[in-house]
Amino acid sequence: MGLLDRLSGLLGLKKKEVHVLCLGLDNSGKTTIINKLKPSNAQSQDIVPTIGFSIQKFKSSSLSFTVFDMSGQGRYRNLWEHYYKEGQAIIFVIDSSDKLRMVVAKEELRTLLNHPDIKHRRIPILFFANKMDLRDALTSVKVSQLLCLEDIKDKPWHICASDAIKGEGLQEGVDWLQENTIQSDPVCEDMKK
Repeated sequence: MGLLDRLSGLLGLKKKEVHVLCLGLDNSGKTTIINKLKPSNAQSQDIVPTIGFSIQKFKSSSLSFTVFDMSGQGRYRNLWEHYYKEGQAIIFVIDSSDKLRMVVAKEELRTLLNHPDIKHRRIPILFFANKMDLRDALTSVKVSQLLCLEDIKDKPWHICASDAIKGEGLQEGVDWLQENTIQSDPVCEDMKK
């Protein structure tokens, strides 16, 4: 990064671009969450299941996000690992009303965390315990316990209860991700000194 790029970043003239992987089982609400994070004039009216992956962009107050929305269907999950090296942050979405597949989500998370391209990196992970509006939804605390999130010691992580359709809980998550993505960036650490 050149001096002018750093200076424009410090002055807030240029937003830092962050590559985010959005992962989770199929039907957890990944695409709906990403759609809600985009400006209202860029949001899709009809959400369809992602086949393979799609790339979406949106901006927060200080970051420009490029989000890789990865299909959560079983036959596509093995494709996730091809994008791990590029990822600077992870959004992992859980359907908090799908108690039967919580074990599958836990296994996919374990596989993700043990992958060589993720394991030794201090990459921030934002968990959305989605579909909190449904009657049988588990609390974010219970989802955290079932996924054993307290065992993640080497990466910053945060869990938010969310209702992607209404947009509830999403801004809290983006704010946390924005703060932790900046903190985990070595260029930003150099600027603080």
